[in-house]
Amino acid sequence: MPYYKKLVGKKCYLSPRDPDDSSHSAKWLNDVETSMNMSILVAPNELKIRERMEGSLSRMDCEFAIVDLATDEYIGICRLHDIDWVSRSAVFGIVIGEKDYWGKGYGTEATCLILDYGFNILNLETVRLQVKAFNKRGIRAYEKTGFKLSAVQREETYFGQKALNVYCMDILADEFESPYVKEVLRNLTGGE
Repeated sequence: MPYYKKLVGKKCYLSPRDPDDSSHSAKWLNDVETSMNMSILVAPNELKIRERMEGSLSRMDCEFAIVDLATDEYIGICRLHDIDWVSRSAVFGIVIGEKDYWGKGYGTEATCLILDYGFNILNLETVRLQVKAFNKRGIRAYEKTGFKLSAVQREETYFGQKALNVYCMDILADEFESPYVKEVLRNLTGGE
């Protein structure tokens, strides 16, 4: 499937997702190491993922494929969902499904790109997320992009017969520096 460069970084770009991506997503979400950082309780099959993708498109959730800029390989998913247009807020989620891309900055860059979209295209004011306390790699990426700890939900989840904390983090529009959209706007307006 061809991918479209909706928002472009130095390592990756965000493209609209296609239901044909559901086989990759099913593989990732059924991998315990990949899915343990997410809220996936039941291993979804390709049909369920396709149905969810089509439903999210109709609900106006913003869901993008994360694609390697150099190879055009589909490596992950990021999304803004539960968008509240009155309070101008949304919930963020991401998965880098291809393990060869873990720990190399792709998640951080994809997070910056979707925040840029949320704050500077959708005009959101706040983006929130929840992350399990043991997901150190994710927490570092979120902190690099400007998310701040807003609450701790103690013993909120269980994994491996162990109660675990969940961190709530958020970022405000005025705490975020645009890596892409503002430059596009400058070019369109002649630097105004």
